[in-house]
Amino acid sequence: MAILQIKDLQIPCQGILFDKDGTLLEFLQLWGPWAQSLLNQLETVLADLGAGFTVEREKVLGTIHDSEGRIVGYDRQGPLAIATVDESTGLLAGQLYAAGMPWNDAITTIRKLSSTAIQEIRLRRQAQPMPGLVTFLQTCQAASIPLAVVTSDTTSAAIEHLEWMGLRSFFTSIVGCDRVTLGKPDGESVILACGELHILPHQAIVIGDSNGDMQMGRNAGVAHVIGFCPQGEQAAFLQDADVIIGDYLEIRVNPNGG
Repeated sequence: MAILQIKDLQIPCQGILFDKDGTLLEFLQLWGPWAQSLLNQLETVLADLGAGFTVEREKVLGTIHDSEGRIVGYDRQGPLAIATVDESTGLLAGQLYAAGMPWNDAITTIRKLSSTAIQEIRLRRQAQPMPGLVTFLQTCQAASIPLAVVTSDTTSAAIEHLEWMGLRSFFTSIVGCDRVTLGKPDGESVILACGELHILPHQAIVIGDSNGDMQMGRNAGVAHVIGFCPQGEQAAFLQDADVIIGDYLEIRVNPNGG
């Protein structure tokens, strides 16, 4: 059995489950343009209805803006970081419903706006792996550690983003929000992924960049939950993590367990 050495911890490892956005790839580079496009489109529709956002623009999805309105950051405990596709759709449709649009029309409108924003993402293909990730994945592969992705994104989108980065072949299982009934922080995604890796949850490790990921792992009964927070950022929000890393180079893999 392989052992992961992280700081002063030696963690037996029979499988690793990764969150995708903000853990495998640079979150804001991919989802910042999507959120910017969607908020701009939604604001235009609301203006046509003679209304505006019911809360501050930054509170709609949990984004941080500069003085010119550009998205420069995000709340790691907010909906942009954690919500599933359906949850985000419902949240944004609520803005249109509050402005007087019937709920069914609001849902349909948000889906159309989101589709337009997604197409812009596909044209850019701006998905970059986190520093040190590729080397770490190669090391895990050499140590015969099975890997999975558990994400609040759809499975098809997750596969697409991994393919853009050339990482798809590393993962045996990819579980998106469309493959489970309950999303994060419920442990259903972990249980499904572990089944596809042919391991039990208590033999698995979860790595993620939100406390929802940590809670998901704990709810499924995994061995350890590892918080990922790029160096230089505050990690207080990862209060349920067993250990926090800022770079994948902080993890050493011993394939023989000795």
